[in-house]
Amino acid sequence: MDTSKIILVTGGARSGKSAFAERYAAALPGRHAYVATARIFDEEMAQRIAIHRKRRPSSWQTWEIPQDLPETMERLCQSSDVVLVDCLTLYFSNYLFAHDGEDDEAVIDGALAELQAVLAAFRQAGVTAVLVTNELGCGIVPMEHVSRLYRDLMGKINQAAAAEADEVYLSVCGITTELKHQAVCLPEVKS
Repeated sequence: MDTSKIILVTGGARSGKSAFAERYAAALPGRHAYVATARIFDEEMAQRIAIHRKRRPSSWQTWEIPQDLPETMERLCQSSDVVLVDCLTLYFSNYLFAHDGEDDEAVIDGALAELQAVLAAFRQAGVTAVLVTNELGCGIVPMEHVSRLYRDLMGKINQAAAAEADEVYLSVCGITTELKHQAVCLPEVKS
């Protein structure tokens, strides 16, 4: 019996999505793991990470995995019942920089394959995964190629994650609502 659940929480920067995801995960029973995908490049990022650490219960395991998440899935899933990944946006930013210079489609296809491997591992292990991501597609078209590629990459990652998710939440101004069960379903076009 499949006991896993995939929960996707999205929204803009500072929308309340991480705090909601943490509360959601904390309400679930079992052993909790927090997968931190950020890298500390400066003092300001170190302060942001410190704030996130203070919000989490001390009983949660913290895994710092800025890249190569599929390689740690077996150990992660064996030691956890609930995994919070914060966030896909930073994780795939790291992925993009690790694949700098590769063909755009190859980067996107590789990132999607990596996401699918992670989601499949959560499902197979029966783990509930709460994934946090930023909604990047609401702004202007970026001027630089790498910024457009990143926006396109995250759009495809977010769509793929939402398609696999059991629940999808959107946070705006600290207010969170569930989207997937309210989605419009269009009839199939017959050819």
